[in-house]
Amino acid sequence: MSTYFPKEGEIVRKWYVVDADGQTLGRLASQVARILMGKENPQYTPFLDTGDHVIVINAEKIKTTGVKAEQKQYHHYTGYPGGLRTEDFKNRMIRRPEAVIEAAVKRMLPKNKLAAHMLSKLNVYKGDKHPHQAQKPQDLKLEVREYKARKVAVS
Repeated sequence: MSTYFPKEGEIVRKWYVVDADGQTLGRLASQVARILMGKENPQYTPFLDTGDHVIVINAEKIKTTGVKAEQKQYHHYTGYPGGLRTEDFKNRMIRRPEAVIEAAVKRMLPKNKLAAHMLSKLNVYKGDKHPHQAQKPQDLKLEVREYKARKVAVS
C-alpha cells in the first residue's frame, strides 16, 4: 500500500479574514504562517503547498510586547559599500504597517522554494476594507492570549 499525496487539482483552498486589531505581532504571525503552510488541514504534506489564503486587516492596530516598539529595528543591505539601511519599528509602522506583518510571517515560513508561493497567498491591508469579497472569505478568530510581564528579582 502506498502513501497518498494530494494532487494539485485536489487541493481546495479556503479564504480567511483575520482582524489584527489588538493582536500581538508574533503570535498573530505564527498562527497565520501555520494556515499558509496548511498545517491546519488534514491533507498537510511538508513538501507540497496545501495552505489556504489569508487576508489580514487593520494592520496598523497591531501590538507588541515589552519594549520592542522602542528597540526593534529592520535592516536591509542595498548591495553597495556602506549600504546598510536601518529603520525603526515605529517609523515602519507609520510608513507601511503592512510590511511589518509580512516580514514577521515571512520569517516564520520554511526557508525553501515553497515559502515564496506560500507568502503569495497572504494579503495584508491597513484599514478594515479589502478587495477580496468575491472569494467569500470566512472570518477566522485567533486565540488572543494576554501577555503578562514577568517580574525579575534584582539582587
